[in-house]
Amino acid sequence: MDKEIVSLLAREAGLEKALAEFPDDVAAAAKQAAGARQKIIAPADPRAEPWPAMRAGDGL
Repeated sequence: MDKEIVSLLAREAGLEKALAEFPDDVAAAAKQAAGARQKIIAPADPRAEPWPAMRAGDGL
């Protein structure tokens, strides 16, 4: 992952201090997050929910 992209993402996430103090760790975390994002499979039907809707009071 490009350093400029990591820097931009870190700033958008409010991680300026972490980026300044631990740039290698922030880059490693960004790389890991990008890898995890690629493994997520989007549902074929965008209206489909991956699990039943959560409702307060159900099952209590």
